[in-house]
Amino acid sequence: MSTQTIITVRDNGSLKIEGSAFTIKDSQGNEFNLSGRSIISLCRCGKSGNKPFCDGAHKDANFLSSCEAATLPPPKL
Repeated sequence: MSTQTIITVRDNGSLKIEGSAFTIKDSQGNEFNLSGRSIISLCRCGKSGNKPFCDGAHKDANFLSSCEAATLPPPKL
């Protein structure tokens, strides 16, 4: 696996994060223990019982969202 971290926006589902070197922190800067995982999924629907991680609740919630890749405008200075 590459050392690059890849985030995939899944249609009607989670954000899939994969790579060999990433960390996830809470709002206080505390790191989540990912137990050695190199692939995780983050909730986008807000219904997960294990936030910020996806537990598949989007399926029962009928969460619908698809995002196509686009170019962002230049950053504001």
